[in-house]
Amino acid sequence: MNATLNAILADLDWIGLDELNKRAAMLTRVDRKYALDAATASAILSHLPEDVKVLRIDGQVSQGYASTYYDTPDMDSYLLTALKRRRRFKVRTRSYLSSGASFLEVKTRGPRGVTVKKRMPISWDEAGAPLAGERRTWVAGKVEKTGYGHLVPALEPVLAGSYERNTLLLPGGVGRATVDTDLKWRSLRTDGTEVARPDLVIIETKSGATPSIVDHLLWEGGVRPVKISKYGTAMAAMHDLPANKWSRTLRRYFPEYVEAPELAHSAPLAMAA
Repeated sequence: MNATLNAILADLDWIGLDELNKRAAMLTRVDRKYALDAATASAILSHLPEDVKVLRIDGQVSQGYASTYYDTPDMDSYLLTALKRRRRFKVRTRSYLSSGASFLEVKTRGPRGVTVKKRMPISWDEAGAPLAGERRTWVAGKVEKTGYGHLVPALEPVLAGSYERNTLLLPGGVGRATVDTDLKWRSLRTDGTEVARPDLVIIETKSGATPSIVDHLLWEGGVRPVKISKYGTAMAAMHDLPANKWSRTLRRYFPEYVEAPELAHSAPLAMAA
């Protein structure tokens, strides 16, 4: 992590994981995402109010995350989002390197743009492994609600990603914000193509419909929400995939991977409803 940004966040009052979960369990929320460079992020976050708290685990305010994303050979999950289908889903495992905990997660798109995330604990060895048994059954039950349950048997690991995350509890416990740095990805569909963005910072606010104090600080600093997905953007950068939704983000933050102004390749999509 950028040293200046790390110092700003480390200087905040801290909160433990149990207390954070009690005060802001945000599994149903409105997410706003921002992409910016480390210097801009440092300048804006230096104005955080004193009652913002940062998560600390084992004395560290920056925690390592590792994720594995699942998709079909035809990239149906990716395409449902890239082509802005109303009903869509995402399946991944997430491992928290500080605590050793791992979860299998399913994200679905709910009414009026609200993201709903469900997760189940899994073992460290199951994180990133092919879906089978109870895990596949559980995923099928969640994805079925989107109308795409028939795709679950074809899901396989396609992308591994890692990053450092600082988690902020916003004043009054009204939501969270996360600050992600040191982003790296490795394709599991090829010979291990890798993408790294050491100076990119992704800030995500997670709250109800009302924008948070972090949103307002970013807006005052001239930073607006963007369309960015760690999974979608990385896959579009490394593979010949449609990227309508993320084309602007790709051109700005992944320019060497963009061969043309618009990536609009045709690709198969099962049940593109």
